[in-house]
Amino acid sequence: MDEIVFINRVTRQREQERVYGQRMIELFYGNGWFSRVFSFLFLPLFARISFLSWVYGQFQKSRLSRWKVKPFVHDFQVDASEFLKPLDAFTSFNDFFIRKLQPNARPCVSGSDVAVLPADGRYLVFQNLSLADGFWVKDKLFDLETFLGDSKLAKQYENGAMVIARLCPVDYHRFHFPCANVPGASRLINGPLYSVNPMALKRNIAILSENKRVITPLTTEFFGVVQYVEIGATFVGSIQQTFESGRSYGKGEEKGYFEFGGSCLILLFEPGKIVFDQDLIEASLSKIETRGLLGQSLGRSI
Repeated sequence: MDEIVFINRVTRQREQERVYGQRMIELFYGNGWFSRVFSFLFLPLFARISFLSWVYGQFQKSRLSRWKVKPFVHDFQVDASEFLKPLDAFTSFNDFFIRKLQPNARPCVSGSDVAVLPADGRYLVFQNLSLADGFWVKDKLFDLETFLGDSKLAKQYENGAMVIARLCPVDYHRFHFPCANVPGASRLINGPLYSVNPMALKRNIAILSENKRVITPLTTEFFGVVQYVEIGATFVGSIQQTFESGRSYGKGEEKGYFEFGGSCLILLFEPGKIVFDQDLIEASLSKIETRGLLGQSLGRSI
């Protein structure tokens, strides 16, 4: 498996990602002949039959999965001091996965004209989506119209700015609002549950436009109408929303959470509404993700 390298935004150092379920990722998305034959025969089965994700999810919610929590925290060096409840209090692996954090664990950068990262994750940003030459692989372009399921809406954002946040199983899996807003009604587009690991996306960037996703428009004062999209991935059958449409929310307030599995968020900004932080832009131009934390600065309104 190719190394997945990202920039740690806190230390400014490059780090290699440890992949949970690496053998399974290699089996389904590797470049060897056996992986290609295996994925051709079985990947559609795992990705498109939601019942399999449901069954696996039920196990992760059962008390039988509780034993996995402490070894996972130890092996992946997850900071348990940030958890809202003690490590021994988790009743299942999914209970740990959807954990809440201490109130001050993720402070938000102040300023009404400053948008923040909506989740812990690995970020790519594109100041002008129409000029992006591919996210993980050159010339493999992203189909915005298919992704949004709306040609008129795609036209509105085709020259806008885009944020991709890839959440790994080790990450805090609740997602939040990047700025003060009034969210509209969410729209579900059903689809398969392929992995959003870079190895999978390098093989097929269309995964982002095929996977199950939920789209919510956010009406804001400083950033126009932002399209907030949650994307399900392998064994993420549930995208849970905890917000109420039509109600005002402040920057950093919770919007919802993913149940077990890797997953992804995408934010779309209208043209001329935001300028991203320079470190995020520079890393993204080099096709290197930046590992950031909820509440850190994303960019400023124009």
